[in-house]
Amino acid sequence: MRYQCVPASPRYSPPIHVALLGPARYGLGMTSDVRLGEGVVLRPLTIDDAASLADAYRDNRDHLAPWDPARSEPFFTETGQEHEIARLLLDQDAGTAVPLVLSDEARIVGRVNLSGIVRGAFESANLGYWIDARYAGRGLMTAAVGVAADIARDKLQLHRIQASTLLHNVASQSVLRRCGFTEFGLAPEYLRIAGRWQDHRLFQRILTR
Repeated sequence: MRYQCVPASPRYSPPIHVALLGPARYGLGMTSDVRLGEGVVLRPLTIDDAASLADAYRDNRDHLAPWDPARSEPFFTETGQEHEIARLLLDQDAGTAVPLVLSDEARIVGRVNLSGIVRGAFESANLGYWIDARYAGRGLMTAAVGVAADIARDKLQLHRIQASTLLHNVASQSVLRRCGFTEFGLAPEYLRIAGRWQDHRLFQRILTR
């Protein structure tokens, strides 16, 4: 995969309302940004990303609508994204999530998220991702998912990661297969996407082989 590490920039200075999260952690052990190619970098999400992330969601509203849960209007505002990011950083602080963004200079052009991290007998996480319509089809998300899998294996020392796609989301399924995921099941009415409960294909990658 086409990516390389570059020094992480100290961009995170949390305001008072999230200061209790403590110092920024680059992806629970992600100590460098990762160049994916074509000027796009994978890096940790920060509270300072709220305005750019709101712009990205507004720009891609129609593109993401068939694949996402129904969103309320506040979700597409800077304030709404501040709340979303603060929640994700709390999850990161608790060790249950690693929220990342794809950025092209100041513009956010995608998200990758490891969430629902469970320890003990499971040692597993869920993987979610999306990319700006203008950056799709370039191999960038394949590279980003590969990095996320490396973090899950090498930094988090997880046994597996799991992802799900709508039955007709062939592009997302291709990304997963290129990154070593295998399909292991079909979940009827698994998630409420675009306002209705929809069936999903389930994929996993075993990281300890």
